[in-house]
Amino acid sequence: MPLFALVDCNNFYASCERLFRPELTGRPVVVLSNNDGCVIARSAEAKALGIPMGAPAFQWERRFRASGVAVFSSNFALYGDLSARIMTILEDMAPGVEVYSIDEAFLDLSGVADLEALCRAMRERVLRWVGIPVSIGLASTKTLAKLANRVAKKQPRHGGVFALEGAQSVEAVLGATEVGDVWGIGPRHARRLWARGARTALDFARLPRAWVRREMSVVGLCTQLELSGVSCLSLERAPAARKSLLCSRSFGRLVSERGHLREAVASYAVRVAEKLRREGAEAATVQVFIATPRHRENLPQHSATATIALRTPTAHTPEIIRAALRALDQCFRSGYEYQKAGVMLLGLAPACARQISLLDQDPGERRRQQALMGALDAANRRFGNGALRYAITTAPDRPWHMRQLRRSPRYTTNWGELPRVGAE
Repeated sequence: MPLFALVDCNNFYASCERLFRPELTGRPVVVLSNNDGCVIARSAEAKALGIPMGAPAFQWERRFRASGVAVFSSNFALYGDLSARIMTILEDMAPGVEVYSIDEAFLDLSGVADLEALCRAMRERVLRWVGIPVSIGLASTKTLAKLANRVAKKQPRHGGVFALEGAQSVEAVLGATEVGDVWGIGPRHARRLWARGARTALDFARLPRAWVRREMSVVGLCTQLELSGVSCLSLERAPAARKSLLCSRSFGRLVSERGHLREAVASYAVRVAEKLRREGAEAATVQVFIATPRHRENLPQHSATATIALRTPTAHTPEIIRAALRALDQCFRSGYEYQKAGVMLLGLAPACARQISLLDQDPGERRRQQALMGALDAANRRFGNGALRYAITTAPDRPWHMRQLRRSPRYTTNWGELPRVGAE
């Protein structure tokens, strides 16, 4: 019988910010979205103050000050590095690991003798080696493991580890869980289930399977079976191959000059090309979009998308930049103030499985390009992201740069921002 565990980092972004700031322990902490727009993460203390997810920061600024809330801009370099360290620990201790998100991982613990001892050892090692608290839920299916994790996190008496087993225990947890809180049930299906009279996860599990299959498709039926203890979702040990890659940002201020847009789009092209090479893939098509702020009705509106097919699939950054700038020229219209732009790569395929064409570039030139990109990526990994960069992306203090007025130092990934320790 399969046995799954879900490891979830507690209030992950807020915990990352507290890691190098121990004086924040017990103090409410919130993390803001790109450009310091709205709340995307809250500590337990911030939740207790009633600060909702998605709260616009400017509307809550007075409450933040009055309640002593520590406010941070998002610091994804720090969060991503700490996440990688946690996943490495889990992969070393568990037979099978599926990294589900930046702060969650499913484990396959089938056949493990002393489950509780292993889970508590995992929690202790992650906390000792990385400094981030985690909760672990165990169950016979991935969906039930999600619910078990909620119990482990919300009920301190379990010590951060809870195994959901036994029919009575499963029924009690399902009966206490609103149907909209079940993993895999979105708002639309939740409304449909409420109309049917299914208010809890237990109500949903007891609905006729034929109705669930008809009204919620195979995906909904799979969720219902999982709640009944029938495992339908196996552990995905290798992530599915991506079909596209995207890098997009909202600007720190509205941008109207073509030159500034070119710098932004070139910067995003560089970032998405780096992602492409990390995936070991090449792209056949480059797509660019730009948009004005759609909620600003007092401003003229314009949004556009353009797609450029590459002569041959590539992961060579200069070629991707050139294609992105050509696409931008097709999109751009003067007289508008733009809020956002993005670069998407399409037609991805493994670089090692690429089919050779008679129209391909000289093989020697292709090898030189690959060697150049390899050296560039290696230098940036060793000396920090942006140690080597393209001239068009280096302009400082441009209006398209994101606002991150409250970003904490990138303690673990940037030499210039390492913590300093002093003694008096």
